[in-house]
Amino acid sequence: MTSFTIDDFTYRRIAGADGVHLNVAVGGEGPAVVLLHGFPQTHYMWRHVARLLAQQYTVIVPDLRGYGDSDKPAAQDVNTYSKRTMGNDIITVVRELGFDSFGLVGHDRGALVAVRAGLDHPESIAFLGILDVLPTLDTWSVLQGVNAKVAWHLYLMAQPAGMPEKMIAAVAHEFYSSFLDAWDPLGIRSRLPSGTTTSRHRSRPRTRSWPTTERPRESTSTWTLPTASEASSCPCR
Repeated sequence: MTSFTIDDFTYRRIAGADGVHLNVAVGGEGPAVVLLHGFPQTHYMWRHVARLLAQQYTVIVPDLRGYGDSDKPAAQDVNTYSKRTMGNDIITVVRELGFDSFGLVGHDRGALVAVRAGLDHPESIAFLGILDVLPTLDTWSVLQGVNAKVAWHLYLMAQPAGMPEKMIAAVAHEFYSSFLDAWDPLGIRSRLPSGTTTSRHRSRPRTRSWPTTERPRESTSTWTLPTASEASSCPCR
């Protein structure tokens, strides 16, 4: 288990879909609110928000499957780490905790899981909060030319199983540092105490952002992404 835990929260391992166990932090009392992290984070990213919300709500903060201290099953097919499967994890976990209805807030990858859960289980989602993400089809549509440079790792992880894993494992530190440093314009990582290993602050997921190499459908969205220089200066990626 990682040493990074949210103060005053209790921890449980709860089975989600297909018996995959999630590491879940729970705190507070009242109506339930679930917070889902993004890539390459874990539940710990919510530590400050979670403690504030726990003053009025039962706050449930899991590590998604493939991240942090949750199970990391080998991918059998595209469904193992699909957003639908991960959404079913959350529904199953929250019901196990005794709640039939809850608020759901997601950031980045967790936001896409939250959207899928809301579409599949509207009767269970009292409200939905989506942070720092675009619809997947629109993202694929606008990631072209220099704009695609900021998401090169997504293209790598979308390649057939085996190749990305071998390439990332060979230079794991350089792989994660390449975009973690770009998303850290304030230089927080460089100011950590000497000898601190920043890998403890992040998850090294064994999942893929988009487990397919199929050509996405055409999008009519008018969304545009920032230029590479603009995106690299944003700490919210």
